[in-house]
Amino acid sequence: MSFAEPSLWQGLTLLQHELLLFAGVFFLVGALDDLVVDAVWLWLRLSGRNVTARRSRVALRGQPLSGPVAVLVPAWHEAAVIGQTIRHLLSAWPQQQLRLYIGCYRNDPATLAAAMAAAHGDPRVRLVIHAKNGPTTKADCLNRLFAALALDEARNGGRFGMLVFHDAEDVVDSGALGLLDEAIGQRADFVQLPVEPLVPYHQDFWGRHIGAHYCEEFTESHGKAMVVRDALGAALPGAGVGCAASRRALDWLVARHLAEGGHEALPFASDSLTEDYELGLAIAAAGGRCRFIRARGEDDRLIATRAFFPHRFDNVVRQKARWVLGISLQGWDRVGWGGGVREHWMRARDRRGPFTALVLLAGYLLVVLTAFLGAVALAGVAPPMPLSPLLRAVLTANAVAFAWRLVMRFAFTAREYGMVEGLFAVLRLPLANVIAIISGRRAIFAYISTLKGAAAVWDKTEHEAHPAGNGLLRPVSS
Repeated sequence: MSFAEPSLWQGLTLLQHELLLFAGVFFLVGALDDLVVDAVWLWLRLSGRNVTARRSRVALRGQPLSGPVAVLVPAWHEAAVIGQTIRHLLSAWPQQQLRLYIGCYRNDPATLAAAMAAAHGDPRVRLVIHAKNGPTTKADCLNRLFAALALDEARNGGRFGMLVFHDAEDVVDSGALGLLDEAIGQRADFVQLPVEPLVPYHQDFWGRHIGAHYCEEFTESHGKAMVVRDALGAALPGAGVGCAASRRALDWLVARHLAEGGHEALPFASDSLTEDYELGLAIAAAGGRCRFIRARGEDDRLIATRAFFPHRFDNVVRQKARWVLGISLQGWDRVGWGGGVREHWMRARDRRGPFTALVLLAGYLLVVLTAFLGAVALAGVAPPMPLSPLLRAVLTANAVAFAWRLVMRFAFTAREYGMVEGLFAVLRLPLANVIAIISGRRAIFAYISTLKGAAAVWDKTEHEAHPAGNGLLRPVSS
């Protein structure tokens, strides 16, 4: 059978047409969604409502806290980084009203030993050992830390003013605690600061760019999308790091947990894989005020939480699949669609990951098929598929939207990481898309497993090096 035979050629051109229509229409829908967010962000900029504050890190680091603060850091198999995290945090935040709670597991002696060595007898550090073997879930470990915190409150006869959440590999900003304390003191109940992934310069070529592709994602998310959510008054999803909640907000979460049939006064659902994402949404649903705060220090850098993200392809896929599973799929069951039109819009954006992966897969299949059919047509074996005016219009609109998306990606990344990294952000787009496709597939199969009764497990990323140690924390180049 040759390609000149009508049946085979017509079948292939029909498949190409349907893929063009499917991918083109849904790419355009996604592009219009993004363009609306871009338009709101630009309006906020032009109207002066989106101005990044300028603050002195020295002043923020030295100012007294408005009340006792608890910092919660769950840890499982983090012996390689937890010591440096503790030392850096205690140095960056010298306030004596700080209490640092490190959650370890009884079957993880290496992490416990590293944490004990780093604490070095500092009375601000509390090492909490989980009575269960790890890993359970991060939410479960946070519940154990909260129980220890509540016991300390009962013993001391006082309460913390706010709780700050961080991961075991984070590099905290010296000005961050002061900013969080100010916002909670101004009656906010949940506050999120930006997260700034670090470029893993110490890795090989592929490791560098696999790890660095988080940079452009977070610069747009925390430089634009979260700013728009904050301005619209929508609930803010937590990143799990660089965020704080008022003490009364945790009381609301405890009350909700008990009302839903929980047997212990704990704030988190132990089977949740994305308790950080749910944190801000739950506080907003309880009537709390949420804030996203962007500020720059004297060096023009954001006051933000910094960390290395995974640089191995398999670890990246695992992490992003967990995010898609918890936010896009389990989020339908756990969080629902509460709120008005703005809230529905933002939650729909949060949950479009699996469908985006499907559309991207269709797009890449279309590229391969079009290249093949184009080569056949150029060889004169069969005529090319004619494009209808509608398809031409859809493709043209998508091309314009894609060009705009590249400009925005470059601009946001270049602002924080420099021109070179901005160009790399554009070149890394195919890599990011492939990761999204594979992660979406993995998340769907994981969701099917949970529907069959599979238990939730802390499928965390292994961390090999801490950026604050061994000279790995580089300044941003211009």
